[in-house]
Amino acid sequence: MYKIVEAKRLAANIFRMDVEAPRVAKHCLPGQFLIVRVDEKGERLPMTICDYDREAGTVTIVTQEVGHGTKAMGILKTGDAFLDVVGPLGKPSELVEKDLDELKQMKLLFVGGGLGTAPVYPQVKWMHDHGIDVDVIIGAKTKDLVILEDEMRAVAGNLYVTTDDGSCGRSGMVTKVIEDLAAEGKTWDVCVAIGPMIMMKFCCLTTEKLGLPTIVSMNPIMVDGTGMCGACRLIVGDEVKFACVDGPEFDGHKVDFDLAMKRQTQYKSEEGRAMLAAAEGDTHHGGCGVCGGEA
Repeated sequence: MYKIVEAKRLAANIFRMDVEAPRVAKHCLPGQFLIVRVDEKGERLPMTICDYDREAGTVTIVTQEVGHGTKAMGILKTGDAFLDVVGPLGKPSELVEKDLDELKQMKLLFVGGGLGTAPVYPQVKWMHDHGIDVDVIIGAKTKDLVILEDEMRAVAGNLYVTTDDGSCGRSGMVTKVIEDLAAEGKTWDVCVAIGPMIMMKFCCLTTEKLGLPTIVSMNPIMVDGTGMCGACRLIVGDEVKFACVDGPEFDGHKVDFDLAMKRQTQYKSEEGRAMLAAAEGDTHHGGCGVCGGEA
């Protein structure tokens, strides 16, 4: 059992949990994720690691109540426990594995949209801990849905908060802030954008016009998290990739977002999975329950 050291509501349907998982905390790096299971009947839920404390042996997750599994998580309180916590999974952010001296010469922009602010935070914190100041944009639909603002302000070189309705910080979507800052003379060498699929797509369209290389995290499309189900299949350039084992981070300018979003919708139905198996042939991959493939 994995004890929940602290459970806290960040918004009406968004919550944060610090969980005792010493082995995960010892080895994880920004960009990776874990899988949690509430109980024996619970589904496997991939969760991006929002923070970690190696000395305390804890990892932090932030998630939103959407389906049955996350709603079951939301009921848990401080002192309760998860049956399983598995990780770290996926590959760490490519930036934290770069040569530190080289990294210190780079101008970096991090963009978090909605819940995507949570996986952006550990990367920004890692940069701060290694003496690197970065620009950060976080956005949400409205003030009540802005998360981790204080935490992010403590580690960001420059923090820009924006809301669609203008109720907090600037007014408009994160893409508008990118364009506004660029018009003000800001330049960057690399952008990291994490959030809903549609947000990452339009961030990449914006940064492509600016000639700004962009990394995205495709964690929103993961289901099983171990490469077994094939739900997170996507096209990056002309290659087939799976977000949970090949990523979750990829070159955002090479990701086919339209195909990924369409596929995500189809995968939710049995008929859709059968159609995907037929269309994707040998590259379909895994145990969706229709194709009979093996990971």
